[in-house]
Amino acid sequence: MKRMGLHETERVWKVGELAAEAGLTVRTLHHYDRIGLVCPAERTGTGHRLYTAGDVERLYQVLALRQLGLGLDQIGDLLEGTVAMSRVLSAHRDFLAAQLAATRDLHALVEALAATAESRPDASAERFLELIRRTVMVDDTFKQYFTEAQLTQLAQRREDLGDQRIRQTEAQWGELIPQVDAAIAAGMDPASTRAQQLAAQWMELVEGFHGGDAGLRDSLYQMQAGEADRIESEFCGPSPAQIEFITAANDARR
Repeated sequence: MKRMGLHETERVWKVGELAAEAGLTVRTLHHYDRIGLVCPAERTGTGHRLYTAGDVERLYQVLALRQLGLGLDQIGDLLEGTVAMSRVLSAHRDFLAAQLAATRDLHALVEALAATAESRPDASAERFLELIRRTVMVDDTFKQYFTEAQLTQLAQRREDLGDQRIRQTEAQWGELIPQVDAAIAAGMDPASTRAQQLAAQWMELVEGFHGGDAGLRDSLYQMQAGEADRIESEFCGPSPAQIEFITAANDARR
């Protein structure tokens, strides 16, 4: 939308408009506002967010720094010191160059497998596993929340844990989530002892994912905030109701 300023027409965005044009979700923009990272400069008389060109520039800085691997807390501290746009653009350029190299490597691997697919239908499973790993590393959705370095770190962590430990963790999630659903359905008080036990188990399993790494933890929480519906429907991840219950139980534990 546009409005008339003193000297020229100024562009402002409602939260839904900015989300659509930036390719983000409204949930993500609300999250950034809630933690003070990208707060709209103005609000309407009814309290609706209005983002200015300055807010859009700030949003770009956050996303560029996020893609470089910084946690949200680090980004907030960095931007408080007024980072020059030239520095952000330069670092972002270098990172994208590295991504292009990774994509070229993936393309070369796919070409090699395609060339031998007919003559060697029994192509090594290891090569396909490598293809899967590289495909995940350049997946656009994951790259929005995890840097290439973080994806490499996660792949290494998965390898270190081993298939047996991963299956055990998946089984633990399979047991815990129905218990949380039952607690929600029963109207259990998040401050109750049982609710806090469930929250403690939940956080222990989550820590098994990020291993105590603050950057991975922030990326995971950011992806959950921005992709909650997709995570639940496509990956059988936690529902917003489950997250809300566990968050309330964790708050009660503090």
